[in-house]
Amino acid sequence: MRHGKKVNHLGRKTAHRKSMLANMACSLIEHKRINTTLAKAKALKLFVEPLVTKSKEDTTHNRRIVFSRLRQKDAVTELFREVAVKVGDRPGGYTRIIKLGNRLGDNADMAMIELVDYNESYNAGNASKKKSTRRSRRGSSPKAAAPVVKPEATKEEE
Repeated sequence: MRHGKKVNHLGRKTAHRKSMLANMACSLIEHKRINTTLAKAKALKLFVEPLVTKSKEDTTHNRRIVFSRLRQKDAVTELFREVAVKVGDRPGGYTRIIKLGNRLGDNADMAMIELVDYNESYNAGNASKKKSTRRSRRGSSPKAAAPVVKPEATKEEE
């Protein structure tokens, strides 16, 4: 039974797993999206989202906590300057995992994990769609607008 075992060990020792997640988180912050296996993406989501929440309040204490997990000064700076500004009003759910299919070599489930606010195709598609009214083809013919003259009526008058 696996009672109380919430951490996916990913087949690695603790130090290796923490280093790998820190490196993947730095890559995610730098590039805004990365491709990885589905299991690593799910583990990375649990690793990154609390750090993004910490970055919303820019204090020295929060910067030190995030730096102790990420271990790269440039990633911490970008997280607190750029990413925190974009996600400031979002209450959570900063990342999105999209399944990509299976890897060719070992058939592993692949996924793309990305920061939600940096994907313009999702955000622009929902906000800028115009509702187009449906038009009928019946009323648009020019023949219906022209007056109809009956030739029989003119012959009877003569």
